[in-house]
Amino acid sequence: EADRVEILSGIFEGKSTGAPIAFLVRNSNQHSQDYDSLRNTFRPSHADYTYYSKYGIRDHRGGGRSSARESIARVVAGAFAQLALRELGISIEVFTTRIGDIAIDKDCVFDSQVAQVNELHCPDPAKAADMQALILRMKEEQDSVGGHLHCIVKGVPAGWGEPHALKLQSLLAAAMLSIPACKGFEYGSGFDISLRGSQANDAFFMENGKVRTRTNHSGGIQGGISNGEDIYFNLAFKPIASISREQESVNLQGENCQLLIKGRHDPCVLPRVLPVVEAMTAITLLDAYLLSKTSHL
Repeated sequence: EADRVEILSGIFEGKSTGAPIAFLVRNSNQHSQDYDSLRNTFRPSHADYTYYSKYGIRDHRGGGRSSARESIARVVAGAFAQLALRELGISIEVFTTRIGDIAIDKDCVFDSQVAQVNELHCPDPAKAADMQALILRMKEEQDSVGGHLHCIVKGVPAGWGEPHALKLQSLLAAAMLSIPACKGFEYGSGFDISLRGSQANDAFFMENGKVRTRTNHSGGIQGGISNGEDIYFNLAFKPIASISREQESVNLQGENCQLLIKGRHDPCVLPRVLPVVEAMTAITLLDAYLLSKTSHL
């Protein structure tokens, strides 16, 4: 796709006008004919069956609202959100930490200048090369592979987020898990339950008139509200479900059948999903910022 954004309203001479910003990105490079053989068959691990169960209509021409192509709207909206966050001194970085069974070391330094030289945005150049080789091998084997991403947000002040259902980590989790193929969300030390309370507690101290923490197991969020430290979280993405191998399935008539998916399919979603994670993080944080302005009316 050319991914050319056509601004329809809300921007004039490079500035927002205050009116709603509407835009259009044309989905021109699609091959709907590749899906003709799927007219009566459900693709394994796609939303075909669940959408049919909910709506009673089988539109076989791609994934529709469950297609990763819908994420272009998120990326465009996220670009606007990032412009606003930049004015507040907030930065968002997303790194690839694992592809299949290849993972960076736990003590690897997340350096964006090192990571940006490879399309995976992996902070370990040697591991990045191994990951890219694995992705190419999956393509040759007509298979796919999943992986992990790590997101770091710097510059969020203390006080963003709400109690209960609107906790900042809840909003981030909802945003991330709404991204196609995202299967897991972990913030702070997350599932590292081996730590004792004496190890996991983030001790406070004063530095240049500002409250800081000695460690950051909380991931920059405590009680659902940001504490001023870096916010960080990990994401898991499943292997892409469309593979060029024969698979077992069922058809609309309720019969067992074999399925071979044709068309163009990526062997790994991670290189393409990096900007989507950035965008959804930015949108969520900008919402939290605006909501924080109402806490002292």
